[in-house]
Amino acid sequence: MSGLSEHSWAIVCVTPALSLLAVFAAIPILQAVWLSLHARLPMFGIDRFIGLANYQALLQDARVWAAFGTTAYFTAVSVALEVGLGLGMALLAYGGSDFRRGPQTSALRVIMLVPWAVPSVVSARIWEWLYHPDYGVVNYLLSAAGVIEHPIYWLGTPTWSIHAAILMDVWKTTPFAALILLAGLHTIPEELYQAARVDGASGWQTFRRITLPLLWPALLIVLTFRTMDAFRVFDAVYVLTGGGPGNSTETLSIYAYKTLFHTLQFGYGSAVTTVMFLIVSCVTAVYLLALRRRLELA
Repeated sequence: MSGLSEHSWAIVCVTPALSLLAVFAAIPILQAVWLSLHARLPMFGIDRFIGLANYQALLQDARVWAAFGTTAYFTAVSVALEVGLGLGMALLAYGGSDFRRGPQTSALRVIMLVPWAVPSVVSARIWEWLYHPDYGVVNYLLSAAGVIEHPIYWLGTPTWSIHAAILMDVWKTTPFAALILLAGLHTIPEELYQAARVDGASGWQTFRRITLPLLWPALLIVLTFRTMDAFRVFDAVYVLTGGGPGNSTETLSIYAYKTLFHTLQFGYGSAVTTVMFLIVSCVTAVYLLALRRRLELA
């Protein structure tokens, strides 16, 4: 074993993980793809191969396009807010804008992880109470501040419901982004900041010339994971709104769930999930290519 090359050792080390992925991920994905090529409705005893007919039907399904628009909007807004807020939290936890650590940073690191530790279903229930039009804290605070005169039905109005779901998701997952970015900040040599201070660089110049360029790999990692999670969001939104009102918060995951388990259209529902998988794979590939290029230039 000692005579193995570095490449051979890498293959030996990743083989168990790849085997587990093949059993628990690749095989179910292939089964879903195969099922998407069938018309399968057990309730009517229908099970026949129809090729790409399900995918052709998807292109003409207005509800699929509406769910895709909702999912894309949810992903874009939530990920942008999470990365921006997570970067701010990471900078504060690292030691402030001047990067000097103090005793308050340790407490901040602990506090900022609390929302992430709460399960998604529990978070959704908590925010459902907070959004209550008559007894919720959100309306109470806005009314006390003079922002609103009448209660807002956050989860009962199509315009507000999607943004209420986004706010809950941002609160829940921003700590994840902050944690990854904080780890990225710790990889930046402290000598660079010391040299910048000696040269008289301002905080903004230090951030723009040193922190941000060297933090790009961590930012791309956060974007990759959070985009994947946000695009396939299900549990939090489903518990909070159930996809309503009027399907205004129905994401592709929720639509696929309803198709598979409410109407028992296993073939068509599998086609929806397969399309989701392909979209997420393409977006992830773009991020990974950008990350690889960035690392090659470093």
